Amino acid sequence: MSLVIENLSAAVDGKPILNGITLAIPAGEIHAVMGPNGSGKSTLSYVLAGRDGYEVTGGIATFEGHDILAMEPEERAAAGLFLAFQYPVELPGVGNALFLRTALNAIRKHRGEPELDAMQFLKVARERMRTLNMTDEMLRRGVNVGFSGGEKKRNEVLQMALLQPRLAILDETDSGLDIDALKIVADGVNALRGPNFSALVITHYQRLLNYIVPDRVHVLLDGRIATSGGPELAQRLEAEGYATIQAEAA
Repeated sequence: MSLVIENLSAAVDGKPILNGITLAIPAGEIHAVMGPNGSGKSTLSYVLAGRDGYEVTGGIATFEGHDILAMEPEERAAAGLFLAFQYPVELPGVGNALFLRTALNAIRKHRGEPELDAMQFLKVARERMRTLNMTDEMLRRGVNVGFSGGEKKRNEVLQMALLQPRLAILDETDSGLDIDALKIVADGVNALRGPNFSALVITHYQRLLNYIVPDRVHVLLDGRIATSGGPELAQRLEAEGYATIQAEAA
């Protein structure tokens, strides 16, 4: 198993948000988590990534056999975990190219691979950028500074394409995207699919799952997995909403 979560509970400012989540994602599979606002979707992603302010109050989470809850955020990233944010932040004064090359070389160093110089990095980055319809101009700007919503999401997917994580967590990466940008982001994720890549796709909407077809879909309600199923479960939610699932889980 790539990711195994057992009875995971977490709180923010003393308020319980996750109330015993159990979930397993085998290597090579993509799983989707859907749920209404306030159900704990983003909290789950932040807990797995190690964001400050999110207190684990119970349960375990292992990634390829390692206790990720005991790791610092940078250790989790080095081990192959990647989080694409719902709202990527701007970093004025930090060049996008320098940021991406530094992150990539940190991962390569951890893997025992040689670091890339500026020219080597540009060659690799441009190959990835072509598939995302990104220009060199975006590398010369500050990280996400002046980027549109769609450009910020493409930049997140570019990071993922460069770092080649073993587990990617996409926290509502589709929010705010038009249909063309949505397809480009989905293509970036699908390009990584393979036996050494798995993903947890968090989304409100079934439309993203038309392009990133998941192996399993899980519905999160009140901090718990209420039900799970195949891709058809997302289609059911699109047609019926969450009320029926909530009634069945009651």
